[in-house]
Amino acid sequence: MSKTTRSADGTRRPAGLRQPRGPRLPRDIKVMLVAAFLIALGFGLVAPVLPQFATTFDVGATAAAVIVSIFAFMRLVFAPAGGALIVRLGERPVYVAGLLIVAASTAACAFAQDYWQLLVFRGLGGAGSVMFTVASMALVVRLAPPESRGRVSGAYASAFLIGNVCGPIVGGLLAGFGLRVPFLAYAAALVLAAAVVQTQLSHVPAGSREAGASAPAMLLREALRDSAYRAGLVSSFANGWATFGVRMATVPLFAVAALGAGPESAGWALAVFAAGNAAALTFSGRLADNLGRKPMMLAGLVVTGLATAAIGFTHELPWFLLASTVAGIGSGLLGPAQQAAVADVVGNERSGGRVLAVFQMTADSGAIVGPVIAGLLADRLGYGWAFGVTGGVLLVAAAGWVMARETFQRTPAQG
Repeated sequence: MSKTTRSADGTRRPAGLRQPRGPRLPRDIKVMLVAAFLIALGFGLVAPVLPQFATTFDVGATAAAVIVSIFAFMRLVFAPAGGALIVRLGERPVYVAGLLIVAASTAACAFAQDYWQLLVFRGLGGAGSVMFTVASMALVVRLAPPESRGRVSGAYASAFLIGNVCGPIVGGLLAGFGLRVPFLAYAAALVLAAAVVQTQLSHVPAGSREAGASAPAMLLREALRDSAYRAGLVSSFANGWATFGVRMATVPLFAVAALGAGPESAGWALAVFAAGNAAALTFSGRLADNLGRKPMMLAGLVVTGLATAAIGFTHELPWFLLASTVAGIGSGLLGPAQQAAVADVVGNERSGGRVLAVFQMTADSGAIVGPVIAGLLADRLGYGWAFGVTGGVLLVAAAGWVMARETFQRTPAQG
C-alpha cells in the first residue's frame, strides 16, 4: 500500500509528489520579461549621463533638467494617441514601432550638435516610449492568465528593476569612452528588444482572437464606472508622485541639503529603496493572486505613505536609509496588485488601449506634478512638509481603495 499525505485542502496525494506552486507562466510572458529587461537595461545606461551630456552644450542645470522633463511631458501628451493606435492596429505592432522610434531618437541624441537638437530628439523618444509602455501593458493584461496576474505583474516589475540596477553600472563604464556611447548602446538594446518581440512573441493578433473577436474595445466611460478602476487611477497618480517623482528629484536633495550626508548618501537611498522593492516583489505578486488585490493595495499604500512621510523627519543617515528601505517595500507590495487589478477590470478578451493609456497618464502626471509641489513646499516650509504631503497623497489613495471593489475572482481550482 502506497503512502499518502493529506494536503491543506483535505485531499490525499502520493507522499512523493510535491504540490505545484502555481501554473507555469506562458511562453509569451517570458518573452515579454526578456524585452522588459533589455529596455530597462538600456534606459539605465542613459539616465546617469543624460544631464551631464546636456551641459556639454554650455547650458545650466535648469536647461539640463528640461531635457529630462521633456521625455515625461511627451509621454503624457502622446498617451491618448498610443491607446488609439492599439485599438486600431493591435498591441504588438505598436509595441515594436514604439521601441524603434525610441531607438532612432536615442541614436540621434548621440549625434546632436547643439542643445535644441538634443531637446527635439529626446522629446520624440518620449512619444515612442509611451507607445511601447501602453502596448506592453496591454499585452501583459491580455496574455497573463487571470489566476496569475499578480505573479506576472511582479515578475515584469522585477525584470525592469534588475535592468535598472544593472544599467547605470554598465552605463558608467561606457561613459568612460565618451558621453555619446551610452546612447548608442541604449539604441542597440531597444533594437534587440524589438527583434525579440517581433520574432518570438507567438500570440494571435488581437483582431483574430476567436473568443474575443466580437467583443468591442472597452470604453473609458465604461471603465470609469468601475470603483476599482477609479481607485487605480488615484493610486497610480499617487505612486507616480512619490515613487517616480519625489524619490528621484527630492530625496537626493534632502540627503545632501538637510542631512549634510554627502552626495553618495542619495545613491544609497535609491539603492536601499530598490533593495526593499526587490525583496517585496519576490512574494507580493503571489499574495495578490491568493489574498486578493485590495488587501495588497491597502498594505502597500499605507506602508509607502507612512515611510515616505517619515523621511522628512529623519535627522540621521541610518534612519533616513531605513525609511527609504521601508518605502521601497511598500512600493513592491502595491505594484503587482495595482496592475493586476486594472487587468482584472479590462479582462483578457477585450482591448483596453485607451483605458490603459489613461491609467499610464495618471502615473506620468503624478511624476511631473509631485516634484514641483514637493520642491515648493521644501523651499517655503521645509522638507518635513514636502515629504508629509507626499505621504498624505498616498494615504488618500489608500482611502480610495477602502471603498473600491475587490476585482480578484477565485477560480474553482484555487478553492
